[in-house]
Amino acid sequence: MRITCPWCGPRPLSEFAYGGDAGKTRPGYPGKAGPDAWMDYVYLRENPAGRHKEYWHHSGGCRSWLVVTRDTTNHEIAKVALAGPQAKDAGS
Repeated sequence: MRITCPWCGPRPLSEFAYGGDAGKTRPGYPGKAGPDAWMDYVYLRENPAGRHKEYWHHSGGCRSWLVVTRDTTNHEIAKVALAGPQAKDAGS
């Protein structure tokens, strides 16, 4: 599998580290959310078949965090975007 980094271009999977489900929302600061909400966030995961948004870290390259939309049945990548505040700076 190759992931096209918005900064570095197409790169081999070995340069990236999986960062988890990009569709889950953090429950809030630990002091404001109960332990059950954090347990669900950290440990309970869906195992979808089909398109799924995932966080990937370009750990062996520019070190950017990416949101990759990938089909879990055939590993086809439909979209790659920068994650977080850096997304608005891409291509500037």
